[in-house]
Amino acid sequence: MAATFKFELVSPERVLLSVNAEQAVVPGADGEFTMLPGHSPVIATLRPGVLDVMSQGLRKRLFVKSGFVEVDPTRLTVLAEKAFDVDDMTPALLADEIKSAEADLANAKDDDATSMANTLVSELKRLSNRAA
Repeated sequence: MAATFKFELVSPERVLLSVNAEQAVVPGADGEFTMLPGHSPVIATLRPGVLDVMSQGLRKRLFVKSGFVEVDPTRLTVLAEKAFDVDDMTPALLADEIKSAEADLANAKDDDATSMANTLVSELKRLSNRAA
């Protein structure tokens, strides 16, 4: 059996996913990184993007809007403002999220907010184009 670590995706309301995982690819604000068992401790900010989790040979793709990630050698905890299972994202949901993200971009007050909103719009449009 492959070595695993505990993966938890948590929203403000509840635990969205809790599994033993072999690998996760995380969209960190400073770049994507891959978590494997035994990873060095890290605390990072998430950027909008797809979080890939491999558990029992199955791939789970989750879209996260923003949040934080905490890594230690035996655990990966993702604290996400909002997360969606990519397979469950309908064209209507994607259109609503793009509209909301574009409004956030138009109302951004500083460079960080502009960058985050721009990334969110781009990532949502990329998912939307793949779904079409």
